[in-house]
Amino acid sequence: MALGQANSASEDGWAEEVSTALRPLVRRGRGAVSNETGRYEKQTRQLVDDGWESLDELPRLRTEVTIERPRKIITRNASPDISFDRSINPYRGCEHGCAYCFARPTHAYMGLSPGLDFETRLFAKPDAAKLLEKELAAPGYEVRPIAIGTNTDPYQPVERQYRIMRDVLEVLAAANHPVGIVTKSALVLRDLDILAPMAEKGLVKVGLSVTSLDHKLSRLMEPRASTPAKRLEAISGLSEAGIPVSIMTAPIVPAINDNEIERLLEAGAAAGATSAGYVLLRLPLEVAPIFKEWLKENFPDRAEHVLSLMRSMRGGKDYDAAWHERQRGRGPYAWQIGRRFELAAKRLRLNERRYDMRTDLFSPPVPVGGQLKLF
Repeated sequence: MALGQANSASEDGWAEEVSTALRPLVRRGRGAVSNETGRYEKQTRQLVDDGWESLDELPRLRTEVTIERPRKIITRNASPDISFDRSINPYRGCEHGCAYCFARPTHAYMGLSPGLDFETRLFAKPDAAKLLEKELAAPGYEVRPIAIGTNTDPYQPVERQYRIMRDVLEVLAAANHPVGIVTKSALVLRDLDILAPMAEKGLVKVGLSVTSLDHKLSRLMEPRASTPAKRLEAISGLSEAGIPVSIMTAPIVPAINDNEIERLLEAGAAAGATSAGYVLLRLPLEVAPIFKEWLKENFPDRAEHVLSLMRSMRGGKDYDAAWHERQRGRGPYAWQIGRRFELAAKRLRLNERRYDMRTDLFSPPVPVGGQLKLF
């Protein structure tokens, strides 16, 4: 057998059976079950048996990185239910492989699949730091906190090689620019030498996303992210270094990890987190079929129950993008999740203090060949 392609989805049950048999060989350590065709593609793709009996020759999926040269690195948004208006994404795609990642549909803009392509065909932006210097130095730039890690993780495994996030932090630190970071990786501890001095000036805060304390479940949900224990160690390390750190129980998936809300907050508080947040599972665009496929493969006994609960919080739909509801949902079950989170956070004295990062220390970078300020 060999890996073939078809121009349209097949109704042939045998082809589907072969496709399923191939998956473990090519996607070991990955999150998505298949390579869902992007919404802008004219053709759909499906694994089929071509009869050449070369199944053993199928290569294991490996991560490929393409260098991207954008003209700007700061992305702006005007979403009324998001606390930041600008962000930086050092990478496109994310090797962590979370099947539920709401950023997956962005790979469709690159002519790639939001499925396995999203976690194996990445784009790195090595010029990010230089672009950031230029944008911060632009006349009229108004300083506000920059968010990093809100789309794809800046500390995913390829960061060890490319070190783009570290370069970006060096620019922000030199300019005394505030930054908020969200990650699922203990690699953030690598940059304590930059983050700790920034924290002393009130310029940084970090959120560690921990979805489960169960190692097996965590590996299913986030195949290549740091283990829960490592993430809790990262919270402890950041806290000991004087960096404000939050535990993010995101996403909450009903009947999968919602039973752990209280334990997750307790573990985070014990490790040194002083604040907490949560986001309900979101299934925009291609994420819905990708997550459903993952759910049915890993939790066939409760897949329909999970989806039923999700729809009960989304007005009967898989997803509702309404402002202020997309991250929390609505209805009795969503209300229950929210109250459980609030009560646990209050009991653990989380979110008692608000950390407003400073903007008054900002000093624009001086461009190469530029003139220093007289005063």
